[in-house]
Amino acid sequence: MEVITEDYKVWDSDNYTVHLEGTLRLGGSKEYTFITNLLHEVLEKSDNTEITIDLSALHFLNSSGINILSKFAIFVRKKGAIQFTVKGSTNIPWQNKSLPNLKKLYPALILQIE
Repeated sequence: MEVITEDYKVWDSDNYTVHLEGTLRLGGSKEYTFITNLLHEVLEKSDNTEITIDLSALHFLNSSGINILSKFAIFVRKKGAIQFTVKGSTNIPWQNKSLPNLKKLYPALILQIE
């Protein structure tokens, strides 16, 4: 699945990774449904063993989007024994502040902010 707009691009790759790029300022959780669905589809494709979310080129994510990521982290934690990796960039200020909070929700999460 791939969604491309003027502001953002969201797609999945063959290695159980969901990529988000650009600026995501959608108007609430309903507008983020396609991302939630994509995350769950990729997790199912991996036989519920691993998933990576690559945010290293996502320059902005509003609170509704952060909420979706948080809910997904809780979902993965409840499923248990899943290798969950989130990639970010030290060059994007919101990531340095917000992504470590995902580890509080799912301590086994692998956070790679480079």
